[in-house]
Amino acid sequence: MRTRSALMDASTRPLRRAFVVGAFATVLSSALARLAEAVEPKLAKADWQAIRKIISQQLAALRAGDGDRAFGYASSGIRAQFGDAQTFIAMVRAGYAPLLAARYTEFLEGAVIDGAVIQPLRLIAPDNTVLVALYTLEKQGKGGWRISGCSLAPSKVQAA
Repeated sequence: MRTRSALMDASTRPLRRAFVVGAFATVLSSALARLAEAVEPKLAKADWQAIRKIISQQLAALRAGDGDRAFGYASSGIRAQFGDAQTFIAMVRAGYAPLLAARYTEFLEGAVIDGAVIQPLRLIAPDNTVLVALYTLEKQGKGGWRISGCSLAPSKVQAA
C-alpha cells in the first residue's frame, strides 16, 4: 500500500514535468534571443551617417552624369561585375531611372538583416509614385563603406 506522500508525488509529477519543460523553454528562448543579438551586430550612429553620405554622394554623381565618381562609390564586387564607369552608368540609367528622376528622397531606418547592411531610401517620383530603394552596403578595408547592391520596391505609402 502506498503512503500519502507517495500518492501526492505521483499526482504532482506531470505538473512538475510541465513546469520544468516550461522553465527550460523560457531559458532557451532567452538564450537564443541574446545569441541573435550577438550575431546581428548593431552599427554605430557614425556608420549609418557614413552609409547615408556614400549613398547621397553616389546619387548626386549619378544625377550629374559623373559616371566615374558614381562608380567609385560601388563595392569592388560591383566594379568587377560592370568593369567600367560607362557600363555602370548605362545600367543605372536603364534599370534604376526612378533613382535619377525622384523629386524627393528620404532615408528610412537602416537595419542589419542576416548579416547584410540594408539602408532604405524612399523615392517620390514626379507623378507622386512612391518606391523604396533598398541599398546593401559593405565595409571594405580602409576605403570605408561601399554600395554592393540596390533593389527597387513599390511602397504602400502615398505621396501628397
